[in-house]
Amino acid sequence: MTPPGSPSPAIATAAVILAAGMGTRMRSILPKVMHAIGGRPMVQHVLATLMEEKISPVVAVIGPDMDGVAKAVSPHQTVRQKDRLGTGHAVLQAKDALAGFKGDVLIVYGDTPFVAAETIQHMRAARTAEQKPSIVVLGFRPKDPGAYGRLITSDSGLERIVEAKDAKPEELKVGLCNSGIMLADANVLWDLLAGVKPNNAKGEYYLTDVVGLARSKSLACAVVEGPEDEMLGINSRVELAEAEAIFQRARRLRAMENGATLTAPDTVYFSADTKIGKDVEIGPFVHFGPGVTVEDGVVIKGFCHFEGAHLSTGAIVGPYSRLRPGASIGKDAHVGNFVEIKNAHLDEGAKVNHLSYVGDADVGAKANVGAGTITANYDGFNKSRTQIGAGASIGSNTVLVAPVKVGEGGMTGAGAVVRKDVPKDGLALNSSRQETREGFAAKYREMKKAAKSQSINKKSES
Repeated sequence: MTPPGSPSPAIATAAVILAAGMGTRMRSILPKVMHAIGGRPMVQHVLATLMEEKISPVVAVIGPDMDGVAKAVSPHQTVRQKDRLGTGHAVLQAKDALAGFKGDVLIVYGDTPFVAAETIQHMRAARTAEQKPSIVVLGFRPKDPGAYGRLITSDSGLERIVEAKDAKPEELKVGLCNSGIMLADANVLWDLLAGVKPNNAKGEYYLTDVVGLARSKSLACAVVEGPEDEMLGINSRVELAEAEAIFQRARRLRAMENGATLTAPDTVYFSADTKIGKDVEIGPFVHFGPGVTVEDGVVIKGFCHFEGAHLSTGAIVGPYSRLRPGASIGKDAHVGNFVEIKNAHLDEGAKVNHLSYVGDADVGAKANVGAGTITANYDGFNKSRTQIGAGASIGSNTVLVAPVKVGEGGMTGAGAVVRKDVPKDGLALNSSRQETREGFAAKYREMKKAAKSQSINKKSES
């Protein structure tokens, strides 16, 4: 058995991603590899690892009606597997796409998203070890080997892979299992695949048979072992939920190790691309959708939901705030409870603290937006922008009907509906003058009490 190496060798490496499975156990019209973990389709997790290892070219083998998968892996090439005749047959579909490629081919699975770049590095290093194996297989030792294929080894390395359905009783006792992931010399791989026959319980062309064929040609094969968590293949909604839990635990740990405080870690949910700075404080029940960056020193109070947003140093957000795509919160700006920000920028020190919607807007430095303010950005046909100048003060329950501008230092009165631009240092008012009637409230209450008493008397008489 070949031990893990250290640096990645210089052998050029291409990849084939097997992604044609429909995932019938998912009970979904969505292809299996398009189900998301951490807000990212499984197949894109695989691609991200390949890109980290600078593996190129990449070819994805997909089904005939999987345009969504093709789009998800773009700009990488895809080939269609019309007839699903097994893993060996699937890999062969990529042969023409890799014609002329000289180097190694890494075969991975679109539904196995957690294999780490470091594990792939170990496989690549094993190809240049003293034994110089033509094929390296990634193995692992699960707590329950169950239906996994077994890796049968000897002192000279990997001898063969036996599928559980075809294994003999003594072979089923082997604890070393096949992850399905394989690295092979390209020329050797295509030659061996041509000799694979469907002589098995399922009548399929097994990729795993290439190991036995290689050994029959006196070619060396080796195993590199990886951790079980990385080998999790996802075939059902239950396994998808388990994978999400594994992902979230890892991301929470990473955030805390990098200097963020999570007061209730198990209630915080990250996306695959979430970026969290140092000295960030995150309260309970905070959800980070795709495309969120949080700079150093930000305070996020509980029950917030973010997507496609940028929070600058020193910002304070929440509780119960929602930042939608295009939200940009400036340095030391405040966004408070039950505030929604969409496609809007709050400049340094700006405040929107209560019960407001700010969409398609620019809020200047140290401007204050009062409670209940709405930027009315949509007229049924077009979305227009609102501009609020630096130091402006927007009164409570103001409606800003876009396109409209409140100049630097401008003000609006409480309850104003602003349809025209407010000049610098100007005030917008459009409510009627208050009329006060002294003693009216007491008279009104007496009138209501008398009416109620009269109504009760009439009912008792009837």
